[in-house]
Amino acid sequence: MPDSPAWQVWIDTGGTFTDCLARDPGGGLRRAKVLSSSALRGTVAEALDARTLRVREAWGAPAGLVRGFAFRVLGVGGAVPVEDHDPAGGILRLAAPVAPPAAGAAFEVRSPEEAPVLAARLATGTPAGAPLPPLAMRLATTRGTNALLERRGAPTALFITRGFGDLLEIGTQQRPELFALRVRKPPPLYARVVEVPERRAADGRVLVPLDAAALAPAAEALLHEGVRVAAVALMHAFRDPAHEHAVRDLLLGAGFEAVSCSSDLAPFIRILPRAETAVVDAYLGPVLSGYLGGVRGALGGGRLHVMTSAGGLARPEDFRPKDSLLSGPAGGVVGAALAGRRSGFGRVIAFDMGGTSTDVARWDGDFEYVWEHEVGGAHLVAPALAIESVAAGGGSVCASDAQGLRVGPESAGASPGPACYGAGGPLTVTDVNLLLGRLDPARFGIPVDPAPAEAALDALRRGLRERTGEDAPRDALLAGFLEIADERMADAIRGISLRRGYDPAEYALVAFGGAGGQHACGVAARLGIGTVLVPPDAGLLSALGIGHAPLERFAERQVLRPLPEVEGEVAGWMAEMAAEAVAAVAREGVSADEVGVRRRIAGLRYAGQDSTLAVEWSPGVDLRAAFEARYAALYGHRPERRPLELESLRVVASTRAAGPEPVPALEPYAAAPGRHARSWAGGAWRD
Repeated sequence: MPDSPAWQVWIDTGGTFTDCLARDPGGGLRRAKVLSSSALRGTVAEALDARTLRVREAWGAPAGLVRGFAFRVLGVGGAVPVEDHDPAGGILRLAAPVAPPAAGAAFEVRSPEEAPVLAARLATGTPAGAPLPPLAMRLATTRGTNALLERRGAPTALFITRGFGDLLEIGTQQRPELFALRVRKPPPLYARVVEVPERRAADGRVLVPLDAAALAPAAEALLHEGVRVAAVALMHAFRDPAHEHAVRDLLLGAGFEAVSCSSDLAPFIRILPRAETAVVDAYLGPVLSGYLGGVRGALGGGRLHVMTSAGGLARPEDFRPKDSLLSGPAGGVVGAALAGRRSGFGRVIAFDMGGTSTDVARWDGDFEYVWEHEVGGAHLVAPALAIESVAAGGGSVCASDAQGLRVGPESAGASPGPACYGAGGPLTVTDVNLLLGRLDPARFGIPVDPAPAEAALDALRRGLRERTGEDAPRDALLAGFLEIADERMADAIRGISLRRGYDPAEYALVAFGGAGGQHACGVAARLGIGTVLVPPDAGLLSALGIGHAPLERFAERQVLRPLPEVEGEVAGWMAEMAAEAVAAVAREGVSADEVGVRRRIAGLRYAGQDSTLAVEWSPGVDLRAAFEARYAALYGHRPERRPLELESLRVVASTRAAGPEPVPALEPYAAAPGRHARSWAGGAWRD
């Protein structure tokens, strides 16, 4: 690896919390957890005067860290800057007078910097305004995912072959809700579409030459409208990208800031997902480049790597927005695999329950990849770890409607957060756990108050009574929400195990994320899983995984030919692709002996089929036999001998993984209870 700065900082920015682990120059680990809104929260102990407060907080911040941050009492509004902060005395001095808040009032101070920078300051003990020490940061972020879900990307133009301008609006004609009487189609991500006079045949021959000059007036009009990013997706460009590259060059020459070509991002057949991938990449480009630029600027000369959806790391200049949408969950899978290896488990299911969602994945000694996935209604052709996500996290809203009780998909997020945060949020899974005695307020990272959670529950019960005429018992209602949340998460695990031919009972469940430990046993019981592993730093395991992720690159090739015709060429193609992938990793400054080819994967299918199965390739392997064995394991039967097609080849190169750090052996001991608490478990209150 290249020479490393003294500090190593690993950060996962989720929808609610930003988790940080930092290895200091002495090799010790430091921890920080902040809200992803760049806020720290505490409670007022007393108001000494209109500008001076004595506060209770657990930030671990050095003097001066929150100087200049915006202070506000939750639920009151009106922010004023912080003039100074004395952590030793718990004194917070404001730059302007405020109405003295009551003792016990919750407040927050919000940083003007991005949440990863705030977390890095906390971990390294660097005050506001001071430069961070030399460090190497590894970062996973949901910034692109949130922008996609909330439709906050850049105005984007789509340049597509003439006659296909409405292709993305037509889509696949699949209905997301089969029996819905009113189908609400989301609007397309692009603001304008331009049809390009050109056409290639399926074999790559030019049928209609590209008339690039005809696009100049459209490009000028788009720039005048404020559209400065574009996606280019032309028919059969995966055979020959020359037309797409010519359009890209014209647009950049005209003044466009960024252009995403489908043939560069996803060099595969099927124009629809290829075009969608290019549009998502262009749409999110300015959002992510601005965000990463802000983080990078705060690092000074520090080094930044970004986590990809496939569980590897890339420099910002090599990082594409299409590869960012599952970066945080991918870090969790890497961390769960590490925890499994450390504890002697070769097969684990990662169960990552955070504030906004729960992500699950299976690890069998190496990662399972998917080559296409869907996020926010967009179909992407991009390598990613096979992760199933469900909108059931600590911040998932617990509500009722005409169909009954439900948990999610709406989330309270970081702001306002759950009702117990005291900022006017709704009833959530976190509130349910608090009211059932399953969450200890004294051990929670930010102040939580049962009173607003109880008030939110009472409002829900009143609404139920008005609709049904019946009272819903308090405890039964809370327990019902727990059951619904556990079942939704268990069903997500069935999606990555039972429905793919694997028995979850043969795996250990690695429970992590801020809420994983609260629900792991309920989920495991539903699946017949007998072992639950809760690793150290369970609330920060995604950050730990990011710290242990490799530098990684993929090389991909579309083949689309009968297997007997090309079987003799596969070894040569694999060698070429391996050299390409290894060279891409080596450009990070890694020596060649630290880079290895980790996976060689062939995508095969029966002739006439659309879906493929991934088969591991090595010299001398019988691809037909390997494919048929995998097919039989997955579908329970083996069709009569049919022609096979080699659809694609992929190679994964990465820095070589170090073995798991040694964990000191601990002597078992009898754990005496520290105290007793009344908590709901197994369908009843227990001490």
